[in-house]
Amino acid sequence: MQQAALNCETHSYHRREPEKEVLYQVIADNLETFLERVQAEGHELPEYVVQEFYNYLDCGILARGFARCACESCGKSFAVAFSCKGRSFCGSCMGRRMADTAAHLVDNVFPNVPVRQWVLSLPMEIRYRLAYDKKLTSDVLAVFLRVVQGWYKKKAKEQGSSDVQCGSVSYCQRFGSALNANLHYHSILLDGVYELSDEDDSAIFIPAPAPTDEDVKEVTETTAYRVLRLLERRGVIGEDDTLDPLSDEFPILAGMTGASVQSLVATGERAGMRVRRVLSDPASGIRTSPLCYVSRGFSLHAKRKVEAHDRAGLEQLCSYIARPPLAAGTLKKISDDQFVFKLKSPWSDGTSHLLLSAHEILEKLASIVAPPRANTTRYHGILAPNSKHRSKIVPVSNDDNRDDPEDERKKPGSSKYRLSWSALLARVFQIDVSVCPACFGKMKIIAFVTDPLSIRRYLKGENLPTGAPPIAPARPPPQEEFNYDC
Repeated sequence: MQQAALNCETHSYHRREPEKEVLYQVIADNLETFLERVQAEGHELPEYVVQEFYNYLDCGILARGFARCACESCGKSFAVAFSCKGRSFCGSCMGRRMADTAAHLVDNVFPNVPVRQWVLSLPMEIRYRLAYDKKLTSDVLAVFLRVVQGWYKKKAKEQGSSDVQCGSVSYCQRFGSALNANLHYHSILLDGVYELSDEDDSAIFIPAPAPTDEDVKEVTETTAYRVLRLLERRGVIGEDDTLDPLSDEFPILAGMTGASVQSLVATGERAGMRVRRVLSDPASGIRTSPLCYVSRGFSLHAKRKVEAHDRAGLEQLCSYIARPPLAAGTLKKISDDQFVFKLKSPWSDGTSHLLLSAHEILEKLASIVAPPRANTTRYHGILAPNSKHRSKIVPVSNDDNRDDPEDERKKPGSSKYRLSWSALLARVFQIDVSVCPACFGKMKIIAFVTDPLSIRRYLKGENLPTGAPPIAPARPPPQEEFNYDC
């Protein structure tokens, strides 16, 4: 179900109207043209990428189905459209997933101990391969976490503790601030270790000292060295770096992803060449800011720390790492085929916006669509689900606001930790949709409407559009102008 817009005066629920959003209009007006031009070049995009776009166009549209909520006292009702559950660029669904993930981590995963965020960015050559190689993504993350956890264990050993365990939650973010394909890791580690005792079956937290610049430099250099060795063994770099499975199977997506990594355009009227850089940074780490170093194209930032009892700050950090690529209001239309995208923060050269065509926007979105079954949230160490010590440190679960067991659409085996739609709205927007705005009675879901005739009958009675917004047909490519006077 859809994330609601917040009415600051009344805090009442208002249905989201996706067809009025700029991104929806860009995709609806240009998707068919984009796909036809790709096919005209003799290529095709993977089915999961194409389906992500079409699912997005159905997201939040009442004509595609909805849930009816009604007051048990006065009978007042409203409809809540179904969602696409996309996890690549749909702001509504990713916003819900962001809030749900953050709430789950704070309520059910992270204990009341300090945590520190370690952000690892990678060289451009590696970003391209990680964009589609799920196993390599996991292996590079494992190498990085072994280095960071090794630092924590070394500090614990200096304090006299040996049998210790670390814990972390990592989020694999697939995009950069400029909508470019840029897979990097946001890892939130317990800022210390747990000392385990077999005698009384206890786990005692030992805080770690604050890392110094030299510590971060050492972690950066070690991570860069070990990851590059891994990539050489896998043939990603070196003599065998010409092997490119994605290019063999889907060359057009490979070109788009490679260009997006380097902020270039791969197809269309402004197509450019995809170039490869050489890792020229020195092996010795270079300090770019406090607790931030760069070595061989690897950048590590470890300044952000959240104190033990700052649960609001922890939820804000978890929300930040799970955010969608486009925030509301960042994309604006300036002409029929010109759009400006506002950067999260200005670049060093003063750039604050990007000027993009509709074709370029679709190309960038296609390159950041997550492959099927590519997990974005990873749990390691004592916080891993299969850790036998996990139950000793995680908070006690409170299932009062979790999915309603009477929800007939809830599938068997779905996570018991997923917050209900109404609980998320109350937590994030302070909107209580379970209370009738007219008589303050209890609102309840009374039906899930999926039959086309029933959908049309209800929407017509409510004076709402009975059909989905149209998808524009493919347009022919622009013709070059010739000077016939020559």
